[in-house]
Amino acid sequence: MDEREGGEARSTPDAPGGGCGEPHRPAGRGDGTGGGPGTDGVYVGRAARDAALDRGWLLGHFKEPGDPRHSEDVEIKWGVHPRGEERARWVRGEQRTTLLVLVSGRFRVRLPGREVLLAEQGDYVVWGRGTDHSWRAEEDAVVLTVRWPSVPGYAVAPAAVAAGEGAPPR
Repeated sequence: MDEREGGEARSTPDAPGGGCGEPHRPAGRGDGTGGGPGTDGVYVGRAARDAALDRGWLLGHFKEPGDPRHSEDVEIKWGVHPRGEERARWVRGEQRTTLLVLVSGRFRVRLPGREVLLAEQGDYVVWGRGTDHSWRAEEDAVVLTVRWPSVPGYAVAPAAVAAGEGAPPR
């Protein structure tokens, strides 16, 4: 399944169990975009739509067990940030490694002693465990964040979430 046509994922002749261009009908909403795991353990989704349901988070320990997006090893976020949005407070005592990739816009990552401006599509920054951080959207921006491992306990209090902080749920 490596092509999308008209909202349907299509199998390819060399795909396991695939062939002949038969459409793979994802389980869930029935609109061809996924929305839940199928009986085959495959989830087909749309990042912008799915991310809006969970403050940007697509994958991690906070998804229900049995959902293909449940993982104790990694977290993935599709972050959509309007110009001027910034994290209300620094993350301190970080226990995960993070990769943040700019998809569109301009995005500033604040790290101890330095700031990194991601200005061109594909610009990225990686920081390790123990590195405090914060951020600001210099323009409307979309970023893809990958963190590992997926660690419980980083939930942000509801007031902080309302203030724009984007920690994973639970």
